[in-house]
Amino acid sequence: MQESSRTNTLDELRQGSEIALRRVYEENRDKFLNFARRYHLSDEENIDIYQDAYIIFHNNVMSGKVEELTSSVSTYLFSIGKYLIFDRMRKNKKTVGSSYNLEIVKDDASLVETLDFDEGGLTPEQELLRKHFGTLGKQCQELLTLFYYRGYSIDEIMEAGNYNSQNVVKSAKSRCMKSLKERIAANSN
Repeated sequence: MQESSRTNTLDELRQGSEIALRRVYEENRDKFLNFARRYHLSDEENIDIYQDAYIIFHNNVMSGKVEELTSSVSTYLFSIGKYLIFDRMRKNKKTVGSSYNLEIVKDDASLVETLDFDEGGLTPEQELLRKHFGTLGKQCQELLTLFYYRGYSIDEIMEAGNYNSQNVVKSAKSRCMKSLKERIAANSN
């Protein structure tokens, strides 16, 4: 269902649908701005970045650079935005810290959200996290990405992932984090 929805959205955009253009923009704007706030840029910068990311996304779809998506439209749009945020931070001489202690990460799941998997020069701790995150099942990866990376609430994840209740989402998130922590701990001993 989700794959056909992505394909339909891309087809609608390619056909010049103003409705699809507006829908994709509006469905992702507030979520992106909430996500972007963690990087302490101004609201105006975050809005500019979102608009730039959306333009890049739209141009990629229209030029044929993106023919189909293996992730959601939101995920693709957020990945573009993330790189634009980091580029803006470099220009502003702000940095994303990289001195993380794995012992802390084992005890505090919220620190995982601040690790950047894609920037060059990963610390050993970040490399372990990247490696073991990749060994999780697809559902765990999506759930943890939505919660820690994209900043979705439990309710938003419940809707996006077709979960039955908040408790199911919380339980699944807990199991996924436990599995990730165990994998990291087993490798760091």
